[in-house]
Amino acid sequence: MSILVFGSLNIDHVYQVEHLVRPGETLPSTEYRRFQGGKGANQSVALARAGADVFHAGRIGPEGLWLRDAIAAEGADVTHVGLDDQPTGHAIIQVDPAGENSILLYGGANLTVTSDDAHYVLSHFGEGDWLLLQNEISSLPAILLEATERGLSVAFNPAPMTPEVLSYPLEGVSLFVVNQTEGAALAGTEDASPETVVRALQARFSKAAILLTLGEDGSLYARGGECIQTPAVAVDAVDTTAAGDTFIGYFLAELLAGESVTQSLVLASRAAALCVTRPGAAVSIPRRSELEGTPTAGKG
Repeated sequence: MSILVFGSLNIDHVYQVEHLVRPGETLPSTEYRRFQGGKGANQSVALARAGADVFHAGRIGPEGLWLRDAIAAEGADVTHVGLDDQPTGHAIIQVDPAGENSILLYGGANLTVTSDDAHYVLSHFGEGDWLLLQNEISSLPAILLEATERGLSVAFNPAPMTPEVLSYPLEGVSLFVVNQTEGAALAGTEDASPETVVRALQARFSKAAILLTLGEDGSLYARGGECIQTPAVAVDAVDTTAAGDTFIGYFLAELLAGESVTQSLVLASRAAALCVTRPGAAVSIPRRSELEGTPTAGKG
């Protein structure tokens, strides 16, 4: 069983700051580093490092060839990563001493994906395969419709959550992965409490599973009458940039390998916890071998 990640590839410019910049403030940074990033690319790396058979599709500019090479080096198939004359997408990321971040995103080549691209790429996949999407590339409605017609199982992480997502053809999505803010916006509720968000999403998308990430409070998975809550692993966070992408990649890799939802959630929590103890996006995502002997959920 293969999983296709149709998603963004970004160059991350990461600045260490004393605090996140306030409106009207000019703030010096204490350190600058460049990393491989983009939610799509991060999730492909997480899937590959977790042992999944992963394919990545997307677009880069001429200065982003190293991003494609980096994903390929992880064992992912990058046949469907195309070269565009637009600049590669990039992100400006501030990180404070507590590990919290603020991100300014430029779409670049990520926003040149067309419906023809969707048709061509998805023609190589079919029933039994999975498609993982985020909200950092163009032509998502066309990709969603094509995937549904071809019988793929679709996992959708609507980040960043924009008003346009509400008009996407989401009826064919098998799994939504959202945080509380994204979940509340998708469900159309002002109450962002986990129970309310999950109930509202289940009412709207009755055939889909809902995976709600709760940061240091763990995660909540719901499908039909099944509800599984998993605590987070307590660690000292350095940089939370790719924690959610790591969680998604490891969860899906375990699930596709035939493991139970509970086991998949536990391993995903351990992987995300290790991720936040080091700086960067893709470079901070742990390999499966690193998780041997790490604490289980809820234990420091």
